[in-house]
Amino acid sequence: MTNYFKSISGASSGGDAGGAGASNGGSASLPTPTGGGHQAPLALVIGTGFGGLAAAIRLRVKGYRVQMLEKLDAPGGRAYVYKQDGFTFDAGPTIITLPHLIGELFTLCGERMEDHVDLRLMSPFYRIRFDDGSHFDYSNDDEAMLDQIARISPEDVQGFKNLLVASERCFKLGFEELGMVAFESITDVLKAMPNLIKMQAWRSIYSLVAQHIKHPQLRIVMSFHPLLIGGNPYSVTCVYSLIHSLERRWGVHSAMGGTGAIVRELVRLLHDRQVPIRYNAPVTRIRVDNGRACGVELQSGEFIQSDIVVSNADAAWTYRHLIEPQHRKHWTNKRIAKGNYSSGLFVWYFGTNRKYEDVPHHMMVLGPRYKGLLQDIFKNHTLSKDFSLYLYRPTATDPSLAPEGCDSFYALSVVPNLASGTDWAAVGEQYRQAIATALQESVLPDLNQHVVSSRFTTPQDFQDRLWSYQGAGFGLEPVLTQSAWFRPHNRSQDVKDLYLVGASSQPGAGVPSVLMSAKMLEQVVPDVRSFA
Repeated sequence: MTNYFKSISGASSGGDAGGAGASNGGSASLPTPTGGGHQAPLALVIGTGFGGLAAAIRLRVKGYRVQMLEKLDAPGGRAYVYKQDGFTFDAGPTIITLPHLIGELFTLCGERMEDHVDLRLMSPFYRIRFDDGSHFDYSNDDEAMLDQIARISPEDVQGFKNLLVASERCFKLGFEELGMVAFESITDVLKAMPNLIKMQAWRSIYSLVAQHIKHPQLRIVMSFHPLLIGGNPYSVTCVYSLIHSLERRWGVHSAMGGTGAIVRELVRLLHDRQVPIRYNAPVTRIRVDNGRACGVELQSGEFIQSDIVVSNADAAWTYRHLIEPQHRKHWTNKRIAKGNYSSGLFVWYFGTNRKYEDVPHHMMVLGPRYKGLLQDIFKNHTLSKDFSLYLYRPTATDPSLAPEGCDSFYALSVVPNLASGTDWAAVGEQYRQAIATALQESVLPDLNQHVVSSRFTTPQDFQDRLWSYQGAGFGLEPVLTQSAWFRPHNRSQDVKDLYLVGASSQPGAGVPSVLMSAKMLEQVVPDVRSFA
């Protein structure tokens, strides 16, 4: 896959101000949409995660020349793809909701997503397996959901219906009315206050669920979603209950070929529109001149001049490491250090030489604790001996991701970020073995004797490889006081002509929010004619 990406995107070797080099160090003659012989302004996009790719497409359609710079050897960022031993492993995001946000990018380019990306609706969306061996299949089938609730706790049937009403209220007030607001001023916050009050946004999602649901297992089922974006259900705002309505409307999908297949097609859209991507090109500095971003410096020492810079890199890392302190009055080192950051992630990727047909595509394998474990992760910053896992088996839907007769998996454990002081080089393998043992004793019998491919990644890798501050998987934790206006803005508060997209900026983490951050960029990036 790496070679394929390189062959269609190229690695520009040009250090010229235009930055429009194409494959093999040649030059691509990009259109000049501003007309009158003027060359279109150049946007440099740092990072090829979903946010960066979507931003590049939208900027290109707006008439910018665009060049992308990627630290790694292939695109995707957190959505990187590993291939080894005949197995394909999606490194990060695997759950696709709001597929129309991806579809919009193809529509902007005059194409149909369905002609290039094969999304399959999951049924169930997730299976939640409790420590006692029982399970709950979560879906948008109301009848099936109510039947399962009635078997576990008949008194919670009406409570679930009431929870859906509250979720729908948050969906309308939080998603439909506020979801695409680029919060840039206190005035924007004041305008949103009536909606926030109606949603009681200061409450946690767990407290909202607990108001309506009494059974402890059902409370977990209805409140676990923030864990998938690095947040603690006991502190993340209840606005995120809108996910229930969002998933009921549009479902949960997975891509044939894995999430990497979506990345591949977005890269193709860019290639077809003469947008070069330079791989193995880490940006080490955003150069600021007279208060505005005027280009970037690469680790090689090369400087590339531009009209605007868009960072899809981690926001805290961008401010802390790419912009010199004298240019940062808002996102100072002190403010960055004082933030509460999302959890870290330990992910074990493994392939087996047998199939586990009883394991669905998405499965939560819960440990013995819920609140106590979350307290250790988010408050105590302690790596516990017990854990809960998100087990991803894409070969349940797409056997092509593994050799014939085999299965491809990853097991994700939410862990403390690097504030815990965990020496992952010393304990990583031991932690992986503990996960393997837990899976072998629960849902994957005889696992250890069937593993034929294995690798894992830790919060230390997130910091070292992805340049994620504190090794956090999703930037600042999505509590109310670190959301909306309080989260890094899409238009930099410190540097003119610098813009941010991705999980660590507004509106937040998760594939839909990341794609929305790129769409919100259109509200704040100047029209190309302003550069003429």
